[in-house]
Amino acid sequence: MTIRVLLADDQRMVRTGFRFMLDAEEDISVVGEAGDGVEAVRLARELRPDVTLMDIRMPGIDGLEATRRLAGPEVSDPLRVVVVTTFDLDEYVHAALTGGAVGFLLKDAGPALLVEAVRAGARGDALVSPSVTVRLLRHFAASRPPAPPQDDVLTARERDIVRAVARGLTNGEVAEDLFVTVSTVKTHLASVQTKLGARNRVEVAAWAYRNGLMAE
Repeated sequence: MTIRVLLADDQRMVRTGFRFMLDAEEDISVVGEAGDGVEAVRLARELRPDVTLMDIRMPGIDGLEATRRLAGPEVSDPLRVVVVTTFDLDEYVHAALTGGAVGFLLKDAGPALLVEAVRAGARGDALVSPSVTVRLLRHFAASRPPAPPQDDVLTARERDIVRAVARGLTNGEVAEDLFVTVSTVKTHLASVQTKLGARNRVEVAAWAYRNGLMAE
């Protein structure tokens, strides 16, 4: 299956560079480009790409508002948006992920991580730049009041998997770490998301930090 990608960035050179890197992959095709937030929302609703790569600072409406309109909690049929930005700011990360983004990547992350973010987004997984992941999740934990104990919500194995996800491991790395198959990891993770009402692995990881799982 070819992953259809929409690029939203007000800098033509950035869009051209991303298109060059993504179109070089056999399973990825760039289907559209937008130079501002309003155009990004319009094109995304029209083209229904598998993944939209969204810059933050754009004319019209910014990428955070565009993400909320396309993927926010109030959207009945949300699209998958990965925010790609130059600015490594906690408030941007928090706004992007609470606005429905499935990933947050810095523009200096490199081609390999960009491609992986697209593939992860298409799978419904989340990829956050490793440099911001732990700081982000600690920020979530510190900025919210302690959650009531939920010790009995998850099984012991599910808690192991949640801790591994919160450390930023991929499904393959979790499987290797826990000596199980990737299929087993996916099954447990799906169960965890259902139990917690989490839409993606970032929300699962945030739950782990909020509920003290990472301190165990």
